[in-house]
Amino acid sequence: MNDSNILDRPGIHPEIEKKSKEIGFTMPSDLYIGTLLRTLVASKPKARVLELGTGIGLSLSWMVDGMDNDSKLITIDNDPKLTGIAKQYFGSDGRVEIICADGDDWIEQYDDDSFDLIFADAWPGKYSQIKEVLDLVKVGGFYIIDDMNAQPNWPDGHQTNVDGLIHYLENRDDFTLTKLNWSTGLVIAVRNK
Repeated sequence: MNDSNILDRPGIHPEIEKKSKEIGFTMPSDLYIGTLLRTLVASKPKARVLELGTGIGLSLSWMVDGMDNDSKLITIDNDPKLTGIAKQYFGSDGRVEIICADGDDWIEQYDDDSFDLIFADAWPGKYSQIKEVLDLVKVGGFYIIDDMNAQPNWPDGHQTNVDGLIHYLENRDDFTLTKLNWSTGLVIAVRNK
């Protein structure tokens, strides 16, 4: 099996990837994460999905590609330039809500239904507000984080943050956890109660 032979990229993905290079965006999620996200989203009909860290919309393109017509996705980023670009690609899709806000503030103020899948690809929901975000996952729902293996853009000392997060997740008894040394390093957690 050749897992790098990815033939079914979302139609919009190459255009977003081109835009990413054009503006010098240096933190895109990789293709492997995208294919996994699409598959997990597709497993949840009528899903409610939350993405923390829209970036330029590369991961968003995979999740939208996996959603059925009755699913809804909220994606949040604090960079107005990036959310503006994402709105150019996804703003007309009624299933997608793109919010430009501080992730920590949004999490603190959120008071609505929980989610079938949360992809935390930013500091909020991964290293801050972790308990609050995990409380938003439905029983049977997924909490996904990537970049758990050392990355070239990590600041000095960041490994301590990663180790602390993994330790915290390992010690929660309300999530079943799988750690994968694949792609950029991945944790898939499913709420079990």
